[in-house]
Amino acid sequence: MDFTPTEEQAAARDLAARIFGDLATPERLAAAGTGSDPELWKALCAAGLVGAVEELGLLGLVLLLEEQGRTTAQVPFASTCVYGLLAVAAHGSPEQRARLLPGIGDGSVVVCGAVSGQGGVRARAVRGEREEDEDQRAFTRGELSGTVPVVPWLRDATHVLVADEQRGLWLAPVTDAVGVEAVELTAPWAAGRLTLDGTPAERLGAAGAHIGAEVQQPHSRPPTPTPSPYADVLATARTAFAGLQAGVGAGSLARAVAHVNAREQFGRPLATRQAVQLRASDAHMDIEAIRVTAYEAAWRRDAGLPYATHALTAAWWASEAGQRVVHTGQHLHGGAGADLDHPVHRHFLWGRQLDAYLGGGGEVLQELGELIVSEEEEREVGEG
Repeated sequence: MDFTPTEEQAAARDLAARIFGDLATPERLAAAGTGSDPELWKALCAAGLVGAVEELGLLGLVLLLEEQGRTTAQVPFASTCVYGLLAVAAHGSPEQRARLLPGIGDGSVVVCGAVSGQGGVRARAVRGEREEDEDQRAFTRGELSGTVPVVPWLRDATHVLVADEQRGLWLAPVTDAVGVEAVELTAPWAAGRLTLDGTPAERLGAAGAHIGAEVQQPHSRPPTPTPSPYADVLATARTAFAGLQAGVGAGSLARAVAHVNAREQFGRPLATRQAVQLRASDAHMDIEAIRVTAYEAAWRRDAGLPYATHALTAAWWASEAGQRVVHTGQHLHGGAGADLDHPVHRHFLWGRQLDAYLGGGGEVLQELGELIVSEEEEREVGEG
């Protein structure tokens, strides 16, 4: 494994750092309220950073999201890249890729995702809209009905990627036929409640695509099943949002370090106190754990290796360690950390929201354990 960024990934990361640093200032974030910053979004797209993710891969996206997290910039960067660009590039049909990817890259198409199984969304095929698949007739268009209580960035989106009850993926335009009710979250993510009632949608790729397919692994390893589009998108999202959490934690800790070096107590900077140093050191190690597990999961996806357990590991670290880090950042600010208008409080809100969005440490750990056991059982059956 080599997580060293390529020259292109490093250049994109540095460009993103400059754009976020210049435009995602505390003053602009406060002015944006609970919405997103359209000027910042335009700047990111004009710089080619959204479109570049297709070439930079998931590891490149994680690097860019770290920079977003450092400033808690209010743009639908993660959702559009995960549920839009990477999902369509990996699982969309040639026609879908040609039609959607240019708009995603220039920012005119903004995609959010409702793929975590929050609501019972049902899909009904539209008569006559179907194509032949190898083993089954796969509907390419359908109608969706159901409700998803919370979809981050829905109020900014032009399209929403929805998982139905059978874990098929559907892309629906956010039009008048889609009910969108504003929902305020802990973090300002322009979220909404999604209501679908016979809403027209198109299937992402073909039904059953990749399910059960096998990929021959190098070094004489037995072939492993390629993940379904749903499983791949979910693991990609977990990895990407873990990278975002690493940036949120790093930004919180950077503010705390600056504060304890400037703030004096009894004639000495707070940073000279051993308890403060230990608390900051623990936070730094937590951030590094989030970062390295996210890097590994992203690297494995880009290399075409199985990464579902690695994505869950990154999500667990981001959930459990992420909340510890933002609590530390707020704690080291003392009374100032309790000020709702202080910039460090924004990191606290984002850290808590990402913890909830990733599923919470306990639930993620349970899913990880169950997946490891199932993989071991499948391996024993294969060897037997």
